[in-house]
Amino acid sequence: MFKTSASIKLAPMWASAAAWLSRHSRSCSHYLLALMLSMSAVSWAASAVTSARIWPAPDYTRVTLESAVPIQHQILQVKNPERLVLDLENVALTPALAEMAAKLGTNDPYVQAVRVGRYKPGTVRLVFDLKTEARPEVFVLKPVADYGHRLVLDIYPAQPLDPLAAFIEKSQSAPAATPPTIASKDVKSVDAAPPQADVARPSPTIATVKSGARPGRPDSQRMIVVALDAGHGGEDPGAKGRRGTLEKEITLTIARKLKAMIDREPGMRAVLTRDGDYFIPLHGRVQKARGADADLFVSIHADAFVRPDARGSSVFALSENGATSAAARWLAKKENEADLIGGVNLDVSDPYLKQTLFDLSQTATINDSLKLAKAVLGELGEINTLHKGTVEQAGFAVLKAPDIPSILVETAFISNPEEERRLRDAAYQDKIADAILSGIKRYFSQNPALARARVAANP
Repeated sequence: MFKTSASIKLAPMWASAAAWLSRHSRSCSHYLLALMLSMSAVSWAASAVTSARIWPAPDYTRVTLESAVPIQHQILQVKNPERLVLDLENVALTPALAEMAAKLGTNDPYVQAVRVGRYKPGTVRLVFDLKTEARPEVFVLKPVADYGHRLVLDIYPAQPLDPLAAFIEKSQSAPAATPPTIASKDVKSVDAAPPQADVARPSPTIATVKSGARPGRPDSQRMIVVALDAGHGGEDPGAKGRRGTLEKEITLTIARKLKAMIDREPGMRAVLTRDGDYFIPLHGRVQKARGADADLFVSIHADAFVRPDARGSSVFALSENGATSAAARWLAKKENEADLIGGVNLDVSDPYLKQTLFDLSQTATINDSLKLAKAVLGELGEINTLHKGTVEQAGFAVLKAPDIPSILVETAFISNPEEERRLRDAAYQDKIADAILSGIKRYFSQNPALARARVAANP
């Protein structure tokens, strides 16, 4: 073969290099292996789970794993006994994962136990021992608000619960009890007064309500059902006060107090969309109200604003034609973002959502909502400053039930230090609950409930 002078000069160099590689092949392979292991370790560290949370709820149990980068995963369902296996790929066994078993409560309705361990190099396996047959959903959420990447496992029962049946069963088995409060121990009662001063103000009473007549249907007596929606919950904390007060805790406390008051009223019962610290999508709250055949839907919140001097109570209804003010539009947008923060599986098609939540041709329901809102706003004005003296309207997703008068109550501004202090006070929480109840009773005294085919039993 013809060779150039350059190739002749390079030949000894290639021969020397080949000889060196032959002599040091073992050390080279060790170096490469060490480099690969180092890169793998970096990858595992980057995929470390920084936080693991378990949120038990009556309808499902949610498991949330948070990390700085998306987590590759695989899910496997095992029978006899019922188990779910979740493999996390390229993930280190961090303390957040190792402590998951200790976070599982004994009262979790669907998960019996959690086991976490190294399955193989680079893979951590989570095994969920179930109490019943389940239907799992796994999805990922991109960073939002204070959260990084999240991997979410929702464990639903194979047979969904009947909201109305569960409501009736719970009402018949347990008497109304005074709910616990989250009032701070270092916060003394606000506006202290003699015991008689805290007695409910005179308001229209409501005995067993006589339903309005419909063509071809006689009047009848039946139970009035009020759906109470404690805003936010679980992964979605809502607004946060300067002293660390969380909106989701305030709203649940007031909702529980209001439920206890309503349950003591003759002919009335209340049902909570959530009765614990867990997340419910906005459309799921509406579904619960409709499933319980509710006559009214009241969503309870504690507002926040960028300025700490914003104050006062507000009541909102749904709008067919846009928001009544820029502030109402801003608030509706903020409240509707709860699904982004709490975490909704966008890959699941929801025909109910498409059919009803975006159907705004519900003029009669909105008119009733405005009447209810006006009555509640008037009562709240007796115990607190009103942020605005009239009912406002905007496109709140949680108010879009097509057949249930629905309102959203912003009890006060949790971002205002003074109102945050009052919201933490048990006596003031009672006043808020009583004012909302008085507004509901005033509404029904002027707008009797109509008869309906499916009626909740009187416990």
